[in-house]
Amino acid sequence: MSIDEIDLKILKNLLVDARQSARKLSLKLGVSTVTVLSRIQKLEKLKIIKGYTATLDDVKLGYDLTTIIEISVKKGQMALVEKEVSTLDNVCAVYDITGQTDAIVIAKFKNREELSEFVKQLSSKPNVEYTNTHMVLNTVKEDFRII
Repeated sequence: MSIDEIDLKILKNLLVDARQSARKLSLKLGVSTVTVLSRIQKLEKLKIIKGYTATLDDVKLGYDLTTIIEISVKKGQMALVEKEVSTLDNVCAVYDITGQTDAIVIAKFKNREELSEFVKQLSSKPNVEYTNTHMVLNTVKEDFRII
């Protein structure tokens, strides 16, 4: 799997606007449309491009609360708990972590009642020992585009 400078430029441009045409992208990068299309197909085949999606404004959709929830899990049950948690509504990300807890969940909610119900549901799972919920007061940056 070799990714060169042209591939990286294509990826950067798609992260900004995945709806732009291959022709427009080829003009921007100074390569042929066929080159752009074949590179995109290669990147899709390699699963570097996993899919295409819209970037939404969570607050405008009513999701005013962002939370970071630490989870401590019974020994040997982390994969099971993380798999279950990753299917729950409101969950944006689930991470294995080092430190005093086992996993971190990033989730968004419309109100405190919705958050409260979620935490109660999470805490009642048989393999969850305890949770520690942090509410985000201000989002300085939230952008998962890495290149």
